[in-house]
Amino acid sequence: VDKDILISLAKTLNTVPDAFNLNPKLQRLLDKRLQAVEQGEGIDWANAESLAFASLLKEGASVRLSGQDSGRGTFSQRHSTLVDIQNETRYLPLNSIDADQGRFYVYDSLLSEAGVLGFEYGYSLARPDSLVMWEAQFGDFVNNAQSVIDLFIASGETKWQRFSGLTLLLPHGYEGMGPEHSSARLERFLQLCAADNMQVCNPTTPAQYFHVLRRQVKAPFRKPLIVMTPKSLLRHPLAVSTIDDLAAGHFGPVLDDPVASKEARTVLVCSGKIFYELFQNRNDLEKTDVAVVRLEQFYPFPELQ
Repeated sequence: VDKDILISLAKTLNTVPDAFNLNPKLQRLLDKRLQAVEQGEGIDWANAESLAFASLLKEGASVRLSGQDSGRGTFSQRHSTLVDIQNETRYLPLNSIDADQGRFYVYDSLLSEAGVLGFEYGYSLARPDSLVMWEAQFGDFVNNAQSVIDLFIASGETKWQRFSGLTLLLPHGYEGMGPEHSSARLERFLQLCAADNMQVCNPTTPAQYFHVLRRQVKAPFRKPLIVMTPKSLLRHPLAVSTIDDLAAGHFGPVLDDPVASKEARTVLVCSGKIFYELFQNRNDLEKTDVAVVRLEQFYPFPELQ
């Protein structure tokens, strides 16, 4: 996506009509997001997500998102639906991009995961040209929809030759929050992987997330995408991207160490937020003989890389 287009989209996404009474806290948030894009650095997770949505919409694809708290975001990070604090009028900046744009649909759905995910699976079959997503609530309760995952998402292509590009955004519970916050079990999805039936990713940068969402629509095929989305990385000072990261490149199944030394004799392979902990620890210890590599896509496994 051209850099100038991203800047133009950011201005639209972070501006509200003159008569709209926005919560002052949200105004500061929008101002900060726009500033990050204009300056070209410090783009966080939710900012990159909104730019991914907006760029697809501008290109004519529709974007659909449902989940228990998807309009605001499970961790108050998204704010795709803005509410006037005086009259409760709702405003969706993502539907104010262009006269010929695709449509953005966002629904705060019921706590009935099997029913909602089943509906979204069917919707993805009917609209393969759209980015169709379901986001689990932090908990994250995806286990309540396991039958839909087993019977349809993981095996529908083999059983019925129906191709689904449905994307599951799963707040990854294994960030240390304990019981009832760890039901997005990575191993459960990997046990269902076979014959390239779906994609399982755990991106660690906003740019990686940006590119993997766009890949769902731009790819010449449709496969379900399981994204282990973070909690701590949503606002982590190191988990940010530049506008150049978004404007160029692509999703990388494996990320090399960004500052690996030629002195490295040991390679650590990890995924998710563990990278930032290892990276910080290595810096604190001033070690130059260890490189840290990130596995961003678990399946299909990038063995050639």
